[in-house]
Amino acid sequence: MIITEKLLHFIWQFQYFNKTALTTTNGEQLTIIKTGTLNTNQGPDFLHASVKINNVTLVGNIEIHINASDWLKHQHQKDKNYDNVILHIVWKNDKPLFVNNQLLPTLELQNLVAKILLDRYNNLMQTKDTIPCQKFLPALSEIAWLPWKERLAAERLESKSLRILFLLQESNHHWEEVFWWLIAANFGIKINVSCFEEMAKTITVKILAKHKNNIHQLEALLLGQANLLNNTFTDDYAKNLQKEYQFLQHKYKLQTVTENVQFLRMRPANFPTIRLAQLAMLIQNSSHLFSIIKEVKTVKEVREMLSVTASEYWNNHYILAEETSTHPKQLGNQMIDNIIINTIVPILFAYGLYNKDEVYKDKAIQWLQQTPAEKNTVISKWVNVAIKSKSAFDTQALLQLDKVYCKQLRCLECAIGNKVLKIV
Repeated sequence: MIITEKLLHFIWQFQYFNKTALTTTNGEQLTIIKTGTLNTNQGPDFLHASVKINNVTLVGNIEIHINASDWLKHQHQKDKNYDNVILHIVWKNDKPLFVNNQLLPTLELQNLVAKILLDRYNNLMQTKDTIPCQKFLPALSEIAWLPWKERLAAERLESKSLRILFLLQESNHHWEEVFWWLIAANFGIKINVSCFEEMAKTITVKILAKHKNNIHQLEALLLGQANLLNNTFTDDYAKNLQKEYQFLQHKYKLQTVTENVQFLRMRPANFPTIRLAQLAMLIQNSSHLFSIIKEVKTVKEVREMLSVTASEYWNNHYILAEETSTHPKQLGNQMIDNIIINTIVPILFAYGLYNKDEVYKDKAIQWLQQTPAEKNTVISKWVNVAIKSKSAFDTQALLQLDKVYCKQLRCLECAIGNKVLKIV
């Protein structure tokens, strides 16, 4: 049987134990008036609690341990923060404790907690299922799922915002520069994310602005900085890009990236050459893109801005100097959704967070709700247990749930886990 202090915190916080005719381990009558507030900082586990022992009302703090002797192991007897503990909650009272020469009032829980709660908790902790509670799902009603998804989606966006705000410091608080870094990284898909971000950091938005009216120079800058113009080419277009890049590299004293882009195990439509060519066209078609995105009202307008097609050369090329059948390289809906979910929405949310402006945070959430649900192996797991997603808001919430709660077995902090363990 697995018993943890976190489980005991949970049991005490929600009072999931038999409270009929409670007594302390010393046989004194015990009435719980107020359980207290969970303390996430140093000191006792619950603060500002209130209990009545016999006819005396006590106000103070609660400390919780698996064994009563843990009080001594943790050296609480030497810590003044624990002087105002009015009740010691333990699973097993293996040792009577005296504080200031008085017996510390203690409540032992091991005979007061329902076996079904303990069995379910152990089932969650020991299961081999990737979704620990899957046998209990859906568990929550649709109405109960909504606030939990809202919290999960907000948590995920706040987590992403931390990195964006770190990049903001790196850029000397230049939001357009940060947006350029992020969207360039997004165009790298998973395999070339770091390389594309490194490439973007070598080319400032000021340099891009000087060449935004010349698609060939933009392609030369991006492809060249990504080490894709180093070969000996026979193709005239490739040779011209190479020549343009050599001039621009010398002019701006550019240092190429240290990491090489990857083509392996990748669909041709996702080749870094194609993604960089599409990114170059996006730069040409837009100006101060982040400023515009902040002002637009609907995600539909964002989709229209992102709907770009690589220049004509790429109609019959996936890589330089190797001709293929003609097929315009337009940014597809799935990639546009990916950019909205992983770049547009997070930076908009981070901007609202940074400026304490709920309008941008709300708009970010709304745009997630208006973007189609993602399809990946994690989301498929939830679909298989009848948890469906209507939008990217739902899928982002489930990705957060999977990564931060399910994989770390944080069932006690999860609304679903709470429902599963709530024995009424």
